[in-house]
Amino acid sequence: MKVYTLFLIALFSATSLISTGQEIILEDDFESSDSNLNWQAFDVNAVFGVSNPYSTEQNTSEGVMSYSDFGALYGNVSFDTSVNFDLTDNSTFSLKIYIPSDELTGDQENQISLKLQNANLDQPWQTQCEIIKPLLLDQWQTVSFDFSTDDYINLNNSSPAPTDRFDFNRVLLQVNGENNTDQVMAFIDDFAYDGVLDLDANPTNSIYTNLVWADEFETDGAINSEKWFHQTLLPNGWGWFNNEQQHYTDRIENSFVDDGNLHIVAKSETFSDQGVTKDYTSARLNSKFAFTYGRVVARAILPEGAGTWPAIWMLGKNINENGGYWQEEFGTTGWPECGEIDIMEHWGNNQNVVSAALHTPSSFGATENYGTIFDDNVSQDYHIYEMEWSPEEIKFSLDGSVYYIYSPAVQNAETWPFTEDQYLLLNFAIQENISPFFEEDAMILDYIRVYQEGNPTSVNEVEKSKLNVYPNPANDYLVIETPNNDLNAEIEIYTLLGVKVLSQKVSAIKTRVSLNEFPKGAYLTTVRTNSGVFNQTFIVSE
Repeated sequence: MKVYTLFLIALFSATSLISTGQEIILEDDFESSDSNLNWQAFDVNAVFGVSNPYSTEQNTSEGVMSYSDFGALYGNVSFDTSVNFDLTDNSTFSLKIYIPSDELTGDQENQISLKLQNANLDQPWQTQCEIIKPLLLDQWQTVSFDFSTDDYINLNNSSPAPTDRFDFNRVLLQVNGENNTDQVMAFIDDFAYDGVLDLDANPTNSIYTNLVWADEFETDGAINSEKWFHQTLLPNGWGWFNNEQQHYTDRIENSFVDDGNLHIVAKSETFSDQGVTKDYTSARLNSKFAFTYGRVVARAILPEGAGTWPAIWMLGKNINENGGYWQEEFGTTGWPECGEIDIMEHWGNNQNVVSAALHTPSSFGATENYGTIFDDNVSQDYHIYEMEWSPEEIKFSLDGSVYYIYSPAVQNAETWPFTEDQYLLLNFAIQENISPFFEEDAMILDYIRVYQEGNPTSVNEVEKSKLNVYPNPANDYLVIETPNNDLNAEIEIYTLLGVKVLSQKVSAIKTRVSLNEFPKGAYLTTVRTNSGVFNQTFIVSE
């Protein structure tokens, strides 16, 4: 981003009036060999400032970019921005392109794709949004892409509309599609974006960009027991705190994965367990992962109705609570001394309000440390609930809008017990005032992710040395040596299109993976361990 960063710095220093909604025009005329936007080529030959070989009245520019796809499966060019796109106001990307008919092979549709991605993700293509436009041959033409009016394709069907997102910070261009070995030569000129860049709702402002743990809920059936623990033991022998009315169970009826979503289901039913009979069942999950400082992002639909009480929250790993996953090894500290971070709480008797709160020795129970935000469709549509925890503060947001920040003037054991590992909890409680007509409802999660400090999109030399993948190129098999010799790790392999083709638990320091069913091409290996996420690409040559 060298040239583009200097451009932004010059713009920012020229005025003190920049705020959210400030229009910043991005453009590149490709008149010189240094591209304004620091384009990066992947499996194509891209040359900037070449002489326009087809100067016509449609384009008399002297310099253009040449784009030569030599038959790689996923060739493209892209650039990243240091702030995110705001697509809410008919923002348009445009460019000129010329494809000579004698520079083509194969029978692909003549087209150009513009894809928007979140460059901070481990696999940025997983949540990309794409517009495809048809092209004519042997002539310059101007092509425009408007994500508020054009037909678009979300690679992940559960992604919201692009105009509802503020996480895009990468633009990618691809000529004549992907997953083919056909060749194409194109000339591109006068790229421009006439919309706005959102300077406030910008995840890249966070230092916590390295995805260290996540559950995308991709496998139907029971929850992933390697990531979650069912907490079912009644902590006081007869019930749960706050006079909750339910039994928490480990039955699949109360927690399961279906079609890429986790369902935590509360039911009205008579159920006996541990010598106690209750009229409702539900589920309470503890993560088998704990961390200090970072960012939690969850996408969820909430239940509704008076008496329902879903929550996404955290407790200190050292909490002394019977039946908790961490109790036996770490349970030395009572509540609220362990600290509690409520990322999202929703009471059905206050249907349109979402709450976040902190419980500490200085403020607990009816805490004074809380914030709320209004939204009238939390039970109808997915929303993104986010918490960022740093040594100085803890802040909470809904769909990118920060609505509460906890930052006590004095940090001590009374006000700030947030210096040690915390773990995640997901549960759906039933309150005393539950409607007599309540039968069943669910909290539904599309994903939950934890980010810590680092950059997941680049594999630096240190990370490469930790993750050893060989032989590369490979034929029949691949050997993966896990970082730090960590046996509590998971290996995932993706195509460069973002399709997961393998997932398995590490069973040895060196794990041998059969490639007999892998087509020729390039792949991304992701190894997730307690100490981080490590990426390495490899090639199957035959």
